[in-house]
Amino acid sequence: MRRPLPLSAAALALPLFFLLLFSSTADAHNITKILAKHPEFSTFNHYLSITHLAGEINRRLTITVLALDNSAMSDIISKHFTVGTIKNVLSLHVLVDYYGAKKLHQLSKGTTLSSTLFQASGSATGTSGYVNITNLKGGKVGFGSEDNGGDLNSFYVKSVMELPYNISILQISKVITSADAEAPTAAPLSLNLTEILPKQGCKAFCDLLIATGAAETYQSNIDGGLTVFCPTDAALNAFLPKYKNLTAAHKVSLLLYHGMPIYLSLQMLKSNNGVVNTLATDGGAKYDFDIKTDGEDVTVKTKVVTATVTATLIDSEPLIVYELDKVLQPRELFKAVPEEEDEAPAPKAAKKKKTKAPSPTASDGEEEEDADSPIGSDESDGEPEDQKSDKDGAFGSNGQRSIVAMILSLWLSVLLV
Repeated sequence: MRRPLPLSAAALALPLFFLLLFSSTADAHNITKILAKHPEFSTFNHYLSITHLAGEINRRLTITVLALDNSAMSDIISKHFTVGTIKNVLSLHVLVDYYGAKKLHQLSKGTTLSSTLFQASGSATGTSGYVNITNLKGGKVGFGSEDNGGDLNSFYVKSVMELPYNISILQISKVITSADAEAPTAAPLSLNLTEILPKQGCKAFCDLLIATGAAETYQSNIDGGLTVFCPTDAALNAFLPKYKNLTAAHKVSLLLYHGMPIYLSLQMLKSNNGVVNTLATDGGAKYDFDIKTDGEDVTVKTKVVTATVTATLIDSEPLIVYELDKVLQPRELFKAVPEEEDEAPAPKAAKKKKTKAPSPTASDGEEEEDADSPIGSDESDGEPEDQKSDKDGAFGSNGQRSIVAMILSLWLSVLLV
């Protein structure tokens, strides 16, 4: 018969269990934010963003980034490579395995080959997508592209940041040279949004972008990455009576609210749940919304309406267009739906709901969340910011403090028994 766990052991096991729980729910790494704390890597960080390698790095669970300081990056810039070629060169500096400083000096047989994002991209030929890592005499570690005959032309400098078995950022002395990675690449095809959208079933939305001038803002953001949420023509036509009541400036804000100045593939979209900014975000005007994932379903939730991503219309990096079943309505322009209406109502709340008068502007077939009319101002509806903190994730800042306090109280009570 198994003996019960002693109270002292239980008291020690309890906080350990929750420590592991909180560790497993930690936020994923963000290479851009990490490198932003190190100005000497600002050029490297900049090119990770414009080549969209930053997104690739962030969505991988295990990765090693061989970072180049501004001086080392000048060797790449001076060669006047296209953005596509720079992407290939830098992707050779991202290893799809974890190498911390300790592991570098404890390599089995003193040397190893590591695959890179260049290899994973399918652009590398032969062994050019592999990097040779060799632990040399005196603790020196060298790096070289395998297609250069194992020539170790770059060396380990220091560890910038390590999160064991998740992400490691190591500074190396020089660019890892590779003839294959540095080969000229074709310039990316020109993407004209106003030509693409009508062909993908977004004619009504595109017509509004052109009519208001918002199309220019969308187009200017494509090269740096653009994600568009396009309401179906049916959804937009049903929304037009509200749209016509908006001022000219508010119409532009509403349309810009359907774009994000970053490329997010469907996989990236699913892994980037939480509050995000839009093309309409400007200073005090937040114009943000929540991205939520439930299994394979992705929803975009404002404080007014929740829309579902129903299809990917075009995915041609740096542009991606998703189809939505509703028009996104920002709380800056429309009355927010009370938070309690999104949850199961209590018995008392049900009574009040029976006596609630219907909105005079709502049509018979229109959903309740779409029934509110424009508030006619860029001002927020005044909802306290702290109301959304606990809904942004299972462990929001306030919610986490409450849970930690509860755990500590329970732990102390067990110790005092």
